[in-house]
Amino acid sequence: MKKITILCGVILLTLWSACSDSFLDVKPKAALSSTTLQNTKGVNSLLVAAYSMLDGWATAEGAYRSYQVGADNWVYGSVASDDAYKGTIAGDQPPISLIEQANIASDNIYFRGKWRGMYDGIARCNDALQLLAKVTDISDAERAEITAEARFLRGHFHFELKKMYNMVPYIDEVVYDPNNLESTKVPNTADIWPKIEADLQAAYGVLPTTQAQKGRASKWAAAATLAKAYLFQEKWSDAKTLLEEIVASNQFALMDKYHDNFRQVTNNNKESIFEVQYSVNDGAPGGENGNIGSTLNYPYGGGGVTTCCGFFQPSQNLVNAFKTDANGLPLLDTFNDADVTNDQGIEATAPFTPYTGTVDPRLDWTVGRRGIPYLDWGVHPGKTYVRDQAYGGPYSPKKHVMYRSDVGSATFAGNPRLNANNYRMIRYSHVILWLAEIAVKQGDLETARGYVNQIRARAAHPDGFVKNADGTPAANYLIGEYTTTWTDAAMALKAVQFEQRLEFAMEGHRRFDLVRWKIAAETLNAYYLVEGTKRSYLKNVQFVSNKHEYFPIPIQEILNTQVAGQPTLTQNQGY
Repeated sequence: MKKITILCGVILLTLWSACSDSFLDVKPKAALSSTTLQNTKGVNSLLVAAYSMLDGWATAEGAYRSYQVGADNWVYGSVASDDAYKGTIAGDQPPISLIEQANIASDNIYFRGKWRGMYDGIARCNDALQLLAKVTDISDAERAEITAEARFLRGHFHFELKKMYNMVPYIDEVVYDPNNLESTKVPNTADIWPKIEADLQAAYGVLPTTQAQKGRASKWAAAATLAKAYLFQEKWSDAKTLLEEIVASNQFALMDKYHDNFRQVTNNNKESIFEVQYSVNDGAPGGENGNIGSTLNYPYGGGGVTTCCGFFQPSQNLVNAFKTDANGLPLLDTFNDADVTNDQGIEATAPFTPYTGTVDPRLDWTVGRRGIPYLDWGVHPGKTYVRDQAYGGPYSPKKHVMYRSDVGSATFAGNPRLNANNYRMIRYSHVILWLAEIAVKQGDLETARGYVNQIRARAAHPDGFVKNADGTPAANYLIGEYTTTWTDAAMALKAVQFEQRLEFAMEGHRRFDLVRWKIAAETLNAYYLVEGTKRSYLKNVQFVSNKHEYFPIPIQEILNTQVAGQPTLTQNQGY
């Protein structure tokens, strides 16, 4: 979806909660009356504007930065979990450091950025729906399609807010009056799951199974998102019905090679169910249609990849999770007893031998580590790729990084870190592992084992291994399937959850999964206890139950909702 800028006198593409600060005071660069937009082309432009907020990049000056709002949730889902460190150096982007250290406060600008970005997207959906009601030069079929796409996006944006902040206001086109900013000062006392479901159900019932334009939501994108919403509420049967429909559609399959889910040349592949679209060199100023939310997350220093900025470094705990036993199975309970060998504190010019034990091959598509080829940039040199090893550890992010072969054709000339590698928000592998999770919850352990083995079989294909220049495997890769009958439900659930971590590591899902599985406190406190011996800033960090499951509602947004001197928003428990 190309990003467009449409700010009109009546239909303001702004978010409701910034009513008393500069966000709504920005003078529109272009103003169009609602009458000018009141046609099929105009309403489609507003719909595209809503799609454009999927990447979190707003057009209002100073509103928020895209890495606070980016689609991949790298700060909130990964750095705030056991998957990743903030990385780089201590003094760069300190608000992320506070989140990583569970020093969570309502005045953190990142929480406000995410809040504002999502409500900006919601406002754009409502703008489109309000204008659509006035458009006459449109067929019934196209009207229904636009309505369904707008409701899908609105459901998605509210879902993002729900999993971040829990109790949030639901704003639809009935509540939202762009001429009256007071209209959206509604309480956050009602659970919005039913309204999220209603939006997604409406979209599912109307959207086509395929779309001619890449990036537009399909019936299956709505089905998968709705199934995910059901999973968050433990509505296992409802989720299962939808997921099995996706499987039965025969429109999706696992890619033969795991890493093809993270390459620009394989955007919109057969495994992708809903994908956030990025593009560069398309005439947009500053390359702002690219994946700007990830531009901090590249190796820092030598090697030719980039010189900035060294954020989002994988944790030692995550690397250890990829170790396997003699049968190629994960070490569910003991993976963190000993570390995979790393080059912490070793100069790039000094000898180093990478870990020789067996590992899951997905490790080296997820983590950049010394001695292993770093995509097509050559062998990862170690310390020269890392801004400060003592602070952020020895590893580099990898999944979203562009290939050398893509530079120029799929990267922005002014900043090669800004590129056209899409973010796959929901993949078919999600569907398979969600079905495995449901099967365990419903007592069908053998079906769950079969689903997990589908994922592991794909990862085990040698064509998908990272290779040295001579074609040999870059590490001692060994991954096997579960061949023993599953009879222990607790073990089966742990195996399914562990598989989800391995498959989707560094993709922004981990913390939200831990919370919905109700194991966030035990998992993260165990993580902080060990990681605190490696990263001093994690020493004595504590995840507080019944508080840290959700982030605080930004204090400024609470203050902005005052009516007769009293805010309509209520802060989350513990903040």
